[in-house]
Amino acid sequence: MLARMTSEPEQQIGVGTPDAFQRLWTPHRMAYIQGENKPTGPGAGDGCPFCSIPDKSDEDGLIIARGERVYAVLNLYPYTGGHLMIVPFRHLADYTELDAEETMELAEFTKTAMTTLRTASGAHGFNIGLNQGTVAGAGIAAHLHQHVVPRWGGDSNFMPVIGRTKVLPQLLADTRRLLADAWPKG
Repeated sequence: MLARMTSEPEQQIGVGTPDAFQRLWTPHRMAYIQGENKPTGPGAGDGCPFCSIPDKSDEDGLIIARGERVYAVLNLYPYTGGHLMIVPFRHLADYTELDAEETMELAEFTKTAMTTLRTASGAHGFNIGLNQGTVAGAGIAAHLHQHVVPRWGGDSNFMPVIGRTKVLPQLLADTRRLLADAWPKG
């Protein structure tokens, strides 16, 4: 028996008003949207995730490498696979508050992150930046962090542009392990 063909979209339970769109559900994003794990204030003791991550194991904290003054960690809500951040251990909000040693190690970790991402994933380019303050897009403005976002030719496809969806082909734990293994041991 042939299935009945219809121009009507298939009715799905619990997805809202039927329409012609298919949906890719990402309920894990709701934690980010609702501000889960965001600091309650500007101080280090106000629930800052960047202050608590170093107390976890590298695997649990998604830490790729630790230095004396900064660490490299995967972004829990990445723009692309391999999106990481360089974070000072010291709780400070502004780039101008870094001392000379922190500035130097942050720069060296950024260079190492780029080399590591090229080695591990063949990144063609990078977006690197600091969002200073909430108005500049900092999700956690109270603790400085520099984004290192790997890019590949053609990585802006229809999914984020039209579908407003990001496709990440690898679990964060697997990405962390790949980059940690490729990070030079020093």
